Amino acid sequence: MSQNTPSRSATIASVSLGRALELKSPVLLASGTVSYGEELTQLCDLSTIGGIVTKAISLEPRAGNRPRRIAETPSGMINAIGLANVGIERFISEKVPFLTKLDTAIIVNIAGRSIDEYCEVVSRLDQVEGLSGYEINLSCPNVKGECMIMGVSREATFEIVSALRKITPRHLMIKLTPNVTSISSIALAAEEAGADSVSLINTVVGMAIDYKTRKPLLKNITGGLSGPAIKPIALAKVWEVYNAVKIPIVGMGGIASFEDAMEFLLAGARAVQIGTMNFVYPDIGEKIAVTIEQHFSAPGAIPISEYSGSLITA
Repeated sequence: MSQNTPSRSATIASVSLGRALELKSPVLLASGTVSYGEELTQLCDLSTIGGIVTKAISLEPRAGNRPRRIAETPSGMINAIGLANVGIERFISEKVPFLTKLDTAIIVNIAGRSIDEYCEVVSRLDQVEGLSGYEINLSCPNVKGECMIMGVSREATFEIVSALRKITPRHLMIKLTPNVTSISSIALAAEEAGADSVSLINTVVGMAIDYKTRKPLLKNITGGLSGPAIKPIALAKVWEVYNAVKIPIVGMGGIASFEDAMEFLLAGARAVQIGTMNFVYPDIGEKIAVTIEQHFSAPGAIPISEYSGSLITA
């Protein structure tokens, strides 16, 4: 097995995101919604999906924000977890052995407080066999003073992606925030700096209030809104970026069904990530992946490579 290209079996709905990242299915499970994958093995067949994007990993362990950190909202949820994670050392020693045994791509989501931290984490992970690539989190809306600052600046995005491109041959996927004036401008900066793909959208900044107590539901006051409520926003942003960049797009934001996933493919995504709905239906990724495979295997179906971005606007 190559360090940069874990072997995965091909299917009718296989897609390529470039730079040695071949997915057997366009369906990925999104960071922060499936932890490090262990629990899901009891609930679904992970070999049917394209890959898992791990919970964000930082250089040092993080406790995250103080509770209450999650609240349900109409058609979704709002969270301010604050990138709580085990840190790079425990991730490599405790999580990687399990993850690399799975018959699916493993993409590690990475967060940091500085360019140096991002580079240090990537450098250490590059020494680990069996990982497929990295999703660089430049867009967390509930951690003050770090990821979000980089993700809203074209210049900062270019700088960090350039630095990472110099130190890793592996796939670099840059996760984008919708909380900017022009998401396509940020995507272009990532592409120009050497990104292999972009994933979007991260959560939308939101707030929930208990009118009886006159207090916000989250200790952090604001947090990231996700779930079906943000799907129209996500589709519009994917379409905007699709018309601006040439690198592959991984779409996410409110996907709750096969039909939702197909809409993202039409808008220009080459693959999709399932997020919040994993909490409701832990096997939703498997079900959507199987249905997509059946759809593109049907007689007369156009290839998935031609379907992506084929939205008819005339």
